[in-house]
This record gives sequence, structure tokens and C-alpha cells, in this order.
Amino acid sequence: MIVLLSVRPGTLESTMTEDLSPAERYAAARKRAVEQATALASFREMYDFGLDPFQIEACQALESGKGVLVAAPTGSGKTIVGEFAVHLALEQGKKCFYTTPIKALSNQKYSDLCRRYGADKVGLLTGDNSVNSDAPVIVMTTEVLRNMLYAGSQTLLGLGYVVMDEVHYLSDRFRGAVWEEVIIHLPESVTLISLSATVSNAEEFGDWLDTVRGDTEVIVSEHRPVPLFQHVLAGRRMYDLFEEGEGHRKAVNPDLARLARMEASRPSYQDRKRGRNIREADRERERRQRSRVWTPGRPEVIERLDAEGLLPAITFIFSRAACEAAVQQCLYAGLRLNDEDARERVRSLVEERTAAIPDEDLHVLGYYEWLEGLERGIAAHHAGMLPTFKEVVEELFVRGLVKAVFATETLALGINMPARSVVLEKLVKWNGEQHADITPGEYTQLTGRAGRRGIDVEGHAVVLWQRAMNPDHLAGLAGTRTYPLRSSFKPSYNMAVNLVQQFGRHRSRELLETSFAQFQADRSVVGISRQVQRNEEGLEGYKTSMTCHLGDFEEYARLRRELKDRETELAKQGAAQRRAEAAVALEKLKPGDVIHVPTGKYAGLALVLDPGLPAGRANGHRGFEHQDGPRPLVLTAERQVKRLATMDFPVPIEALERMRIPKSFNPRSPQSRRDLASALRTKAGHIEPERSRRGRSQAADDREIARLRAALRAHPCHGCSDREDHARWAERYYRLLRDTSQLERRIEGRTNTIARTFDRIVALLTELDYLRGNEVTEHGKRLARLYGELDLLASECLRAGVWDGLTPAELAACVSALVFEARSSDDAMAPKLPSGKAKAALGEMVRIWGRLDALEEDFRISQTEGVGQREPDLGFAWAAYMWASGKGLDEVLREVEMPAGDFVRWCKQVIDVLGQIAAAAPPESSSVAKNARKAVDALLRGVVAYSSVG
Repeated sequence: MIVLLSVRPGTLESTMTEDLSPAERYAAARKRAVEQATALASFREMYDFGLDPFQIEACQALESGKGVLVAAPTGSGKTIVGEFAVHLALEQGKKCFYTTPIKALSNQKYSDLCRRYGADKVGLLTGDNSVNSDAPVIVMTTEVLRNMLYAGSQTLLGLGYVVMDEVHYLSDRFRGAVWEEVIIHLPESVTLISLSATVSNAEEFGDWLDTVRGDTEVIVSEHRPVPLFQHVLAGRRMYDLFEEGEGHRKAVNPDLARLARMEASRPSYQDRKRGRNIREADRERERRQRSRVWTPGRPEVIERLDAEGLLPAITFIFSRAACEAAVQQCLYAGLRLNDEDARERVRSLVEERTAAIPDEDLHVLGYYEWLEGLERGIAAHHAGMLPTFKEVVEELFVRGLVKAVFATETLALGINMPARSVVLEKLVKWNGEQHADITPGEYTQLTGRAGRRGIDVEGHAVVLWQRAMNPDHLAGLAGTRTYPLRSSFKPSYNMAVNLVQQFGRHRSRELLETSFAQFQADRSVVGISRQVQRNEEGLEGYKTSMTCHLGDFEEYARLRRELKDRETELAKQGAAQRRAEAAVALEKLKPGDVIHVPTGKYAGLALVLDPGLPAGRANGHRGFEHQDGPRPLVLTAERQVKRLATMDFPVPIEALERMRIPKSFNPRSPQSRRDLASALRTKAGHIEPERSRRGRSQAADDREIARLRAALRAHPCHGCSDREDHARWAERYYRLLRDTSQLERRIEGRTNTIARTFDRIVALLTELDYLRGNEVTEHGKRLARLYGELDLLASECLRAGVWDGLTPAELAACVSALVFEARSSDDAMAPKLPSGKAKAALGEMVRIWGRLDALEEDFRISQTEGVGQREPDLGFAWAAYMWASGKGLDEVLREVEMPAGDFVRWCKQVIDVLGQIAAAAPPESSSVAKNARKAVDALLRGVVAYSSVG
């Protein structure tokens, strides 16, 4: 039976409807009338394509008054649901806020909504821009909405709907807490629309939303509107990853599996080097195989994709430098993907978008090389690029004028930029600590860009063949949808004073207990409790098995364990004593001392360049001292300049010799290092270091150990013939007992964790007179207006008058230390700093941080848990000072060796914090507020001013 939505006399529909009974025709007519009277019906008429079932289901739930969580793949059209919320708000005379995680997405969504509803009805609020802020529909970054909620902004009046696009950002360890703050603090009358990538625990997240926001419908769609096909490109051949077949479970292509086995059996170059014999037949097979299997070069990959009709393509490379190198390789290979007409259109658009940038800056930014790539249809895309350049690449790609983009993974998290194909060069990336395999969630997110809805019939994900590739592992990545949403919520100092100011301490504590972080922690306790019960049953069984007929074996086992623990403790004490002696010896080192590094990667002869003494024991600048003991900077005999750690010195050392370090020595110069290392080897290469002698073991003279050994020998069970068998069961018993105790501590630790952290933060703020019970002091009100990772440090600097009397450029240098974080932790050389008052103020900031760090330790507030103040990083101070002083872009970038995109991004973050300081500075520091505003004006020029996206 077919029931149609509209019936016109004389049509096929009317004929089919006439076949229905009168009751059925009446029911169908009533259903049509109800559907046509809904807001969804008028909304659907605005689009020239039909809505998918999950979109209709979400929109119907929204119209019925429910909140919705929509989890669907990239490119599936989740934002249709958000746009329906905008439609409902305008129809009902309410406001709708559309929040996004990054300014680029905010700008894009603002443009989309302006085209649909008109610029008079849509506003934009980001850290940089404020456009039509009284409009009924406002697009904003999530942080802007959080700040509005804490400030009690009048803009919130009449708010009916909030759309949280990319709500899976809630997992971000740096910014994720903002999403939870907004969800918890939004008024109950506001309907929440949460749009997320496909996550494996959407139901759990939906349950939490149901708890804190009321009735919430969870709609999960695994369906990709454009099917995705997976391939491996090896040599000249493109292999399908999966073989064709029926059913959900796909099998790995047997040709690909065979190729992997052949590669694994082929002797490596190292094997041949070691002299292994290879028969002539094996050599011939290897030659044939090598002729068709290799990892294709980047130009070769693009040419192959072009020939197969698989462009435009995004190639993900996990390195900025490699992205730029890939473009150059394609240019050198003579690759051209655009015809003359496309080249002219590219040049016209690029010149229009960059018209405001002076010619001298264009030269510094590598404009002409970049333009040549664009004209050929090839570009890079990464965070180190100037934002204006990135925007141009995005626009050209969407228009089909750039057909090959080499990008870092940040593009996968950014704006709407789908392609026909996505290429992954490797399945390994640097995660900040080590090279690690990408996760199934990361793979899904990267390949999710493949396939443009309404343009492509299918999308393609291509992985380049690498030696030792495992097709089964790749199939696991491609076939798994494990991307769990994990809360990163932690209370901060700013959050604490804002909550207490609005709700008081008791209510604030209750609110924090409703966070998703606590919700997940409470749920995880259930499984741990079951494990504890199972362990307790196991303990009873072990206790029975270690029973001895001669006596109490549990008591005997306890004596053995006490003896072992005592011996371990003494060994640790001895090691600690040796480390302490080594640290004392390191503190005596001076520049020019020749030493022998006893162990570690850089063991051998070395020359001390800087003793690297801990904080409080050096006369140099405080910003470069170390909290974890002496860390000498040395030149090794192999010409390497390295900062060593205390672990490289397990035993005390002494200077073997003294050498003069030339004033002209530059550790960054290979020639300088080579000359000084040669002099070092000549001076001390013949000296043999003294071998350290170990003293008598403490255990030999310890009375407690003697007593325990005597007690063991006297115990009845000592003479049991099955003693060691009983002891094995006892060892298992105590190991399981230890594990059970740890589980019980985990249960205790996960219960009320967020509230306990909040209590510690409140106690510290009370100690510093930011809070007095439920009262927020004047200092606290200032802190409430300072958002950022180092909010408390900024507030303490204002309180202490550290920045009083600084010029705008000097203030910009100091504030940069609150936001900047170096991409790598290479601390071999101290950064250059402005002299005079700025240098003194930066030193005072580090001293204040040292006091706060000690105070946090007293109150058990740990940075490892994501709470607390990290050490200010002075690495951008010189760049901020130069730019705010009016220096040219060429001079600044050359001086600080930083990509233009990074420079612009850090400048914008400094501008943001300067704006907060201008608003929060106390009346007695009026010069700070005035100079902060002047510093904003001084920084907001040139490339920083004409970058609309931060």
C-alpha cells in the first residue's frame, strides 16, 4: 500500500489513492494535512534536494520540543539539522546561536546563513569580529558563548536555540572544557542541538545530555551519502583494499595479502650486507617483484590520480615542511593540472584577495612561489601558512581551480573542504612524544574528506604502499569506527571564581558534579567494582592453596615479603644517595669544565657550555633555569650540543680539565661546533676517567634485615618440604591483594573527582584572597575577566604591578609569555629578550609563577591532571616586541625563524589577552589598561590585520 503526500486529480497519485478504502483515504489526507502544516514542510521547500531519513528524524524531534544529538560521518549533511534550528527560531521569533570550534568555520557558516536568510538577520561574533551582534541569528565561537554566560550578557535574552557544531571537540584536552561549561550553564529554556562526527559512545553522551539538558533524542547515522572505496597504491598498480563480496564483513584483497607476503620474504639490504647467500632464482624473482612494487613519488601519485579521474585530491602528510616540499617536487616535475583559462582565473582571484598586502611583505611570504603552484593547480595547507593564503587555497579548491592539496591533519578538523580522493602517505605520525600508528578514529576522520555530496558518485581513500605494510592492519583501521568521546573537563581558576560569583560554593560544586567527565567516571566505577568482587573470590582460593600443615604460612609469607621490601627500600636509598651526590657534583660545574658523561646516549667526553642550575641557584635569567636539578648544556666530542639530564649522571663526576670557550662560539654553527670539539679532543682525549667504586651494601649491616632473616629461619613453615610451592601461591595471593587495593583506590579516586579538584582550587584562591567563603573579592572579580591557560598568573602580575610603567611594545612582549608555547621542547639555547624593563618584568613573571607552582604543590593541584599553571614560555617575547615596535615583517620573521602563519596566530592570541588585561586592569594601574589598548593597535597591523581568520 502506497500513501502519497500530495494528490492532484487526474494524476497517477489520485488513481492510486482511489484504490484505498474511504477510511484509509481519510487517514492519508489527515496525515498530509498535518505534515504540510509543520515548520519542517516549509523548511524542506527551501532546498532543491530531498532530506535523508536521519535529517528528517532529527528535525521532527527538534520541532516536537526535544533537544537532539546527531552523530553522523563527515559530509553527510548534519548541518541541515542546525539550519532547521535557525529556521525554527526565526519562525518563532526567538534567537538562535550557532557555535563552531574555530573562527574559520564561524566565518564560513556566517556567509552561508547570510546567503539564505539575508545579512540583516545574521550576526557574527568571534575574538576578532563583531558584526550585527543584535541579530536574531548569531554565529560565534564556543568560547564567546561561554564568556557571555559567565558575564550574564543581555544578548542572551530571548535565546531559544543553541547549535553546537563539531561537539566532539569536547574531547580536546586544551579547549574541550568550554563545550561542557556551555552545555551545563545554558538556561533550561534553551533547546540544544549537538552535531558530532560518528563516535562509538554517542548513546552514553546522549544519556548525559538527557540528564543535564532534559529530553534529548540521539540520532546516529553510519551511512555515508557518497560511498567510500579503499585502495593501496603500490608501484604502477592500484589495489582495492577489500575484495568484492556480499555481507558486512569484507575480506582483504588476496592479491594485496600475497604482495605483502612476498615483500616480507624478500631479504633486506641489511641481510645482504651481512653476507647471506641468495640463490640465482631468488635474485630473479626479487628483480621481477621490485620492478612492479615501490612507493610512488608524490608527482607520480598525482599524475596517476589525474589519469584515473580521481582529482581533486588531498594528500595528508604529517609534517609542514614535507607539505611544502611536496609542492616543490610537483613543480620541479613539471606537473600542470590547470589549463590557461583556469590559470587566469586563479591569478585574478589571488591578486584580488592579496591586494592589501604590501609588495615587500609578499616577497617575505614566498608569494610568487606559492602563486606558481596555485596556477598549476597545486598547493600546501598547514597551520604555518598565513591565514589569508590558507583561505585562498580553500576557496580555489572548492571552486575546482586547485586540484592537489598537500595538507597536515589539521585540515581534517577544519572547514568544509571535501575532495574526490584522499591520499595517506604513511600510517604513522608524530604525536608530540613518539612516532605512533594513527588510530581508527584518526583514519576515519582523514578519509572522511573523500567524496563530495552532489558531485561525486563515490569517494576514494588511497594509502601508499610502504615496506612492511600489513594489509590486515590497514583493513582494521578502515573497517573500525572506534572514535570514543572522552571528556577533558577540568575546573580552572577562572571557572571557579565565575561559578562562585554566580551560584555560591555549594551550588557550584553540585553543578560540576553534573559534568560529562564525572558522568563517565561514575559509570566506569561499576566495572571496577565487579572486578574487585572477582578478585576477592580469587584471594580466598589462593589462601586455601597456600595452607601449610606445619604452621601459619600466611605469617611466613608476610615475613618473606617484609624482608624483600626492606632490601628494595635500602637499594632505593642507596641509589637516591648516589643521585644526590651526583647532583651536588653537577652544581659545582662551571662553563669550560671538561667532563666525562658516564652513561646515556651522549656518554663520553664533553665540554660544559652552561651548568643549567636549578631555580634559585643561578645568577642568570630565571626563565631558563630548571626545576628538576642541574641540566648542563654540553658540547660532545662528536660535535653535538645537547642539554643533559640528571639521569645521565648516576654517579658523581669531577672536571677532568679546563678549557676556554671562545666568545665567538655559536652553538648553532656547524663550523663553530667542529672547531671547538676538535680542540676538546686534543686537550683531553687522552685522559681516562676514574672508575667509581661502590661502597659496602647497606643491607649487610642493617639490623631489621638481620632480625627478619632470623625470624624466617625460626618459623615452623621454614622446614616444610612444600615450602616453595606454598610460597608461589602466597606470591600470587599478595600480587592479587595489591591489585585489588589499587582497584579500590581507583574507585575512591574516581568518585567526586571533579568536586574534589574544585575544592582544592577554591582553597588556594581563598589563601590568595580571591575568595572569602561565598564572596568574590575585587581580586577575584579581576580574575573572572581573564580567560586562558595562565589566568591566575596574569591576575597576580596585575595585582603586583609587574607591568606598570612598561611601554606598549614591552607589555606585548610580557603578555606573549602567557600564551606562547614552543612546538618543540628544545631548550638548548635561551631565547632572545628585549632589554631593560621588559626583561626585568619577564623575570618577575617567572618568579611569581615559581611561587604559584609551589603553592599548587602544597594544595595538591597537578598540571599533569590538566589543572594548574604551566611555566610561562618566553620564546615569542622578542618577536612580539619587535612587531609592536613597528619593525618590518621581513626583519621579524628572519630574526625569530618562525613561519608566517604561526607568527600571525600567536600575535592574535596576544591581542586577545591584551584586550582582557585592558578590561581587567585595576583603576590604580590605568597606565596598564591604556598601554594594553595601544599594544593591541601596534600589533594589529600588516599581515596580522589582513588575516580575517585566526
